Amino acid sequence: MNAPLLRRRALAAALVAFVSTSVAVPAAFAQSDETGEGSSARSSRGASAAREAREQRSARSNREQTKKVENYPEATRKAPEARASAKGAARLQKMMKAYDGAKGPEARAIADEIIGDDKANAYERAFAAQIAAQVAYEADDANAAIGYLNQALAFDGLDNNGHYGAMLMLAQLQLQNEKYTEALATFDRFFSETRSAKPEHLVLKGNALYRLERYPEAITVLRQAIDGNPEARADWQQLLMAAYAESGQAAEAVKLAEAVAAKTPNDKRAQLNLSATYLQSNNYAKAAEVLERLRAAGQLTEDRDYRQLYSVYLNIEGKERQAAAVIDEGLQKGVLKGDFNTYLALAQSYYFSEQMDKAIDAYQKAAPLDDDGETYLNLARALWAANRIGEAKQAAQQAIAKGLKKPDDAKRILALPGK
Repeated sequence: MNAPLLRRRALAAALVAFVSTSVAVPAAFAQSDETGEGSSARSSRGASAAREAREQRSARSNREQTKKVENYPEATRKAPEARASAKGAARLQKMMKAYDGAKGPEARAIADEIIGDDKANAYERAFAAQIAAQVAYEADDANAAIGYLNQALAFDGLDNNGHYGAMLMLAQLQLQNEKYTEALATFDRFFSETRSAKPEHLVLKGNALYRLERYPEAITVLRQAIDGNPEARADWQQLLMAAYAESGQAAEAVKLAEAVAAKTPNDKRAQLNLSATYLQSNNYAKAAEVLERLRAAGQLTEDRDYRQLYSVYLNIEGKERQAAAVIDEGLQKGVLKGDFNTYLALAQSYYFSEQMDKAIDAYQKAAPLDDDGETYLNLARALWAANRIGEAKQAAQQAIAKGLKKPDDAKRILALPGK
């Protein structure tokens, strides 16, 4: 029997991947501060982003009398002097009252009127476009938000904080919506004009380069953000690890992962990333050690955790018995799902560790869940090896009935003497 052939499908069920960095788009209003905070799911941020933005705006309601912090003191752009006219100010106040009252569609309609009014000045139209972008973003209309932000930049009426806040938000939205080439172009413009060296900005550009598979460039930018930075976030380091791994620099990925894991021994994500880097360099024994420490600490709490560990063992010669023990434990705890891939991996683990009766039991659970008759054929082989000829013939017949690409083995079992 061909052992690699029997293992292949179980191993495919538990792939290990690096944690990717998602993009959180900050609320970015005209003439206001912007943020560069890290990753979280977009679907959970709409209402909270709007609420936070309103609270921030309320705290600095009198912008003209408040000392402004210049976020981009090195910017090459000279901020325009334009402010709202008396008529324009009234319309902007009406728009903001609707927005603050959670009347997004009404606020957007007013913004559209201002944007389309050729008599409105650059500041008024840019301000309206930025608010419309925020309304569209909160309504999950990313394409419209991108369009409004492009308009806000084209009107060129905001001060540098607002203008570059809009530019940063545009780049992040493009990145979030897989418009990677456009996102990188926007980031390039942002850095060229602002001369920003903020780590949170550099990481975003590094993410865009990573998505475009320009790994060496991504590594350079990410290292600028991380090296010597005691406040470098874990997800930034994870992205750098992934860039190292994808560029074939597995040793560098391992070195970084080991450093992070050593600093945070109780951080499950850091330990899983370390295990993943070991797997990238085909060091299965080290990966198993890391995962076993998590298992001993009771930190393997998800289905994928157990799948990762038993798959690692199935890649190590002679560790099938350990793989079976991991699967049994996962099933007993109710963490591992009792599906086809789990039962097939269990059957193979028992088979190659010469626990034939247990292998047969697991194959009997897996075979009905398979799409074709291959698992029934493996069951027939196991039954034949256990000298249970009658049952082997029955399983071979089921294999043929369910469909086999090459039924010769099943036919040979059916031709065996005995019942």
